[in-house]
Formats: sequence, C-alpha cells, structure tokens
Amino acid sequence: MRLPLAATALLLVALAQPTAIRAQQQGNSAPRSARDRAPIDLTGYWVSYVTENWRYRMVTPAKGEYRRIPSSPAALPIINAWDPAADARAGQQCKSYGAGNIMSVPGRLHITWQDAETLKIETDAGMQTRLLQFSPKTSATAGATARSWQGESTATWEPAAGGGGDLRVFTRNLNPGYLRKNGVPYSEQATVTEHFDVAPLAEGGRLLLVTTIVDDPVYLTGPYVVSPHFKKEPDGSKWDPTPCSSTW
Repeated sequence: MRLPLAATALLLVALAQPTAIRAQQQGNSAPRSARDRAPIDLTGYWVSYVTENWRYRMVTPAKGEYRRIPSSPAALPIINAWDPAADARAGQQCKSYGAGNIMSVPGRLHITWQDAETLKIETDAGMQTRLLQFSPKTSATAGATARSWQGESTATWEPAAGGGGDLRVFTRNLNPGYLRKNGVPYSEQATVTEHFDVAPLAEGGRLLLVTTIVDDPVYLTGPYVVSPHFKKEPDGSKWDPTPCSSTW
C-alpha cells in the first residue's frame, strides 16, 4: 500500500526525531574538564604551617644528619660529602627545591589553573613552577621530555564516597636532588606520590594538607613520607619570590 505524500513526510520526520535527540544528548554529555570536576578548591595563596620536622626544615641540618629518612648505604657517601659551596659553583643550588622536597621547603604557594586540564603550583621559595597534568601523555610521549627539578606530574581527582575528595599526583622524570637542604639525596629514578586535601580551620580559615611519598630504589630502603601543611592567605600581598640557595 502506498502512503499519501503528506503521510510519508510525517513518518520521516517522526523517525528522524529520536536520532536528533540522541545527537543532542551526546553533544550535551561531553566529558567535563578537570577544573569543572574538582571536588575541592585548591586555588589561592597558601603559607607553610610547620607542624612536623621543624628542626630539619626551619634551619639547615648539620652535615651527615639524615635521621627519619630511610637512606640506603649507597646514599651515605653523598650525605657525608655534602658541600653547599660546590653545589653553588656547579649551578646546582636548586637540588633541595625539586619535587621530592619542594612542598617541605618553608614558603608560600600560589595555586591556579593554567588551563582546564592543568593545575599550576608556584613557590616563592626557589621560584619553582609545577604543572599537574590531568590529561596524561600517551605512552609514546611520556618521559620523552628532559629531566627537570619538577619532573612530569600526572594528576587525578579521587572523589570520596560521602562527597568531596582529594587530589592524587604522581611525578617522575626528575633530576637528582636532595630530600633535605644538607644533601640527603634522591636519584633520577625516584618517583613522588602526593595527596592534596583541605580541611577547615577556626574562624573560617582553611588548611591545605599534603602527604608526600618518595620512592627511590637507589638511595632509599623504603618510602619516605612527610606531611607538610599550609594555611590559606587572603591574597598575595606577602608573596616574596627568592632564588634557590644551597645553604638556606
């Protein structure tokens, strides 16, 4: 049976509607960016709130002091040979400002979104910049860039069951550096895993909690774990960029 022309046109329109709706739904369901998915807000200015390892962070430890760090026998000759003047002459005064230690260096952080998939952390101490990438590199490009103090960092939001969540960051491709100012080393094979979270303080304040785990098959016998804290500041009026120093 042949349908009238008008009826045929109506049938074609009806058949086309579900396809158009599906296309519209697919267009509306594009993946949200890391910035839009953020379960917590890490942006702003933060200042170190030293609650652990004060004697190792606020003053330069004595040569040979590596208590609380699981240094391997291979690390001991480097620890005992530490020479800050030699580091400075070699242009290596940033060795204690690499990703393995930078969050423990007393100072301030400025955290912003460089773009929708990249969180940027700047430090005034040592004037370092970390880029936390939420869009991981492909296997062909991962590790292809030159080693650096801050290495390559891959970031992932980890939502909590009851709401909120934290940020996990994994860093590799590092220059060899120091876990403390006094020359306790980590090697270029070291990796750094971090968890960032926030907590409330009295009178509306906020605390940034960072758990840092350094693994190094060369100079550590086990994971080295520290937990630096930072208090939120209202603005950047106290921001004070200072270059790396091999002694302080």
